[in-house]
Amino acid sequence: MSSCTTARTARRRRTVRTAAAALTAVAGLTLTACNGSGADEVKPAGQSDKGMAAAESGGTGSSSGSQSSDAKAGSGAKSDAKAGDSDSAGKQSGGAGKQSGGASAANGGKAGSGAQRCHTSGLKAAFATGEDAVPDEDGTSTASVVLTNKGSSSCVIGGFAGVDFTSENGGERWSLARSSAKHGSITLAPGDSTDFKINVAMTKEDTGFYQPARAEVTPPNETKSITIEWPFGTLVDQRGATHPGTFVNPIG
Repeated sequence: MSSCTTARTARRRRTVRTAAAALTAVAGLTLTACNGSGADEVKPAGQSDKGMAAAESGGTGSSSGSQSSDAKAGSGAKSDAKAGDSDSAGKQSGGAGKQSGGASAANGGKAGSGAQRCHTSGLKAAFATGEDAVPDEDGTSTASVVLTNKGSSSCVIGGFAGVDFTSENGGERWSLARSSAKHGSITLAPGDSTDFKINVAMTKEDTGFYQPARAEVTPPNETKSITIEWPFGTLVDQRGATHPGTFVNPIG
């Protein structure tokens, strides 16, 4: 074989290989163009559709879990607040209990004084007859009845005493009306005194009068009376009057 023939043969082989390579490249381009997948659908290396779905699902679950934890924490804070309110209520209740106990102690102090009601047998009664105590002889005035504790222990008295006059002419009785004044009570130690006033309508007239001889004084809540002499002049006879000028006021 000549050198020319050898050169032609070598060129043919290079031409064939070049043509084959060109055909292979064209075929690859054709296959790529026919494939439906684009650049947007290219997935990260080493991660499948399921892996991405799981990653997205896991992210959402983590967020929910965080919110749930926060909600529980918030609920716990509310519970703490309620517990705090309960503590405050308990303290307030305790304060009220202390106040209530103080009131009970105060009441107990009064009850613990040991003083009982003044009884008729432990009292002495008399009209006050000092210079300022004598009622006017004519017109409206007052007379005072003094009650003295003649016992050996303290006693409590308050309210209205009953007063009944007995007249000189035939012993006619007159039960005196009581005023509408408010009243309290007072504790009398042995030897102590208190008084009550009788509003009196005095007269000098020879007719229409009532001359008391004595007064029967019944202490409050008692049935026995103390009889004392009436030391003054005559009263207007108003035994049948609706609003008489002679009436009894409360003790003290």
